[in-house]
Amino acid sequence: MKVPRERRYALLLAANDSDYVKKVYGGYFNVFVDTYGEEGDEWDLFRVVNGEFPKMEELHKYHGFVISGSPHDAHANDPWILKLCFLIQTLDAMEMKVLGICFGHQVLCRALGGKTGRAYSGWDLGVRKVKIMEDLPPRSFFNDLKEIPPTLSIIKCHQDEVWEVPVGAEVIAFSDKTGVEMFIHGDHILGIQGHPEYTKDILCYLINRLVDNNIIEKLYADDVKSTLEIFEPDRKIWEKICRSFLKRT
Repeated sequence: MKVPRERRYALLLAANDSDYVKKVYGGYFNVFVDTYGEEGDEWDLFRVVNGEFPKMEELHKYHGFVISGSPHDAHANDPWILKLCFLIQTLDAMEMKVLGICFGHQVLCRALGGKTGRAYSGWDLGVRKVKIMEDLPPRSFFNDLKEIPPTLSIIKCHQDEVWEVPVGAEVIAFSDKTGVEMFIHGDHILGIQGHPEYTKDILCYLINRLVDNNIIEKLYADDVKSTLEIFEPDRKIWEKICRSFLKRT
């Protein structure tokens, strides 16, 4: 009898841990693994923002990769971002599973030939409803999922966006604020602009930091935080979607 080997994943962390997240959650690694992982999975951490990357000869050992959000711009030319783009192109050629979140969503798009940049409508903060496309591509992993509602709420925290998806990619969700909330490329690349892994307290911390750094106005921040008392993200459904994507062979 053949014993199935444990699934192994890599988190490509594109942001440094904040003191708050380290204190409350033990770091972003724990936040991501709690959201996207399952019992029995193995996860490795590569802090790509600090130049830590998996070895090319070991990429085949992984079942999938997750690219995190970041305060950096996906369209920037920092050496680590360019190296990440090359890694994404390599993983795409290998048809390895890659899930990109926020910055990860945008850098996936860039690496595969799409276009990204500053969001035309400015910052998107808070809980936003995204609409799932009615006619999903036949190859979409969504076909394996049951009872996914036509709209889903997700936590958002970004000022950049995907302008144009790569050739061959399909937009599978949008919102009244962002034209490309999700895209899929083949069966192995999935980008999500929002943050399935964020809790509302993490978002509040980030909003306060944006205010302290004079990046957003306090009045705007207060308005966003007031809406968080009313609206809830569909975290469990997003977890199901992401885990289904990573697990599907």
